[in-house]
Amino acid sequence: MTNAALIVAAGRGRRMAQSTPKQYLMLAGQPVVRHTLEAFLAAPDIHLVRVVIHPDDKDLYDIAVNGLTDPRLHEPVLGGATRSASVGLGLAALENANPATVLIHDAARPFCSPRLIGDVIASAEQADGAFAAIPVVDALWRTAEGCAVSPVSREDVWRAQTPQAFDFRKILDAHRNPQEDAADDVEIALRAGLRVKVVHGDERNFKITQPQDFERAERLIAALGRR
Repeated sequence: MTNAALIVAAGRGRRMAQSTPKQYLMLAGQPVVRHTLEAFLAAPDIHLVRVVIHPDDKDLYDIAVNGLTDPRLHEPVLGGATRSASVGLGLAALENANPATVLIHDAARPFCSPRLIGDVIASAEQADGAFAAIPVVDALWRTAEGCAVSPVSREDVWRAQTPQAFDFRKILDAHRNPQEDAADDVEIALRAGLRVKVVHGDERNFKITQPQDFERAERLIAALGRR
């Protein structure tokens, strides 16, 4: 069976307060998205990779992938106005390849391991989809005007990560139905009535969002001995 990876890199990353989108900022000598692509190309379960990019970022993308000659990496797809629209366009671009399973992953998560990729694929094959997540262990509080108001139960609450893997045809159909934007593709899948399993994720598989996340990523790369 064929497994495709769709790397979503069309966002602007405004919380980084940089003129360059965060997926193209340099991390340990190469762009963040390059680290992410190399992580997926290192996974033996992945047979095809496509990246969804912003229409203004083609030059940045070409620089980021310069020298990557793996034939599994196909031409990028231009994204839309929202994350959901970008994923929908990426899925449509995979239709001719018709993979059995598609993994949708944030470009700003460069530390996804081959083990986690394999675990998500295996779980997705037992349902309509599966996603990586971390169970919440800290106390949760609802607040108002900067003060705690009431506790929120953390029982059965998980912090979603990517990759999120799905039966390709089912998630493609789910994205084709008109709907509002969604937080992630699990939400879109559930709206379509799909059954989605949860897989224990990895704390190292964090999303680079704030400037301090780059410091954390640099430390992790040093600890892993990666370049």
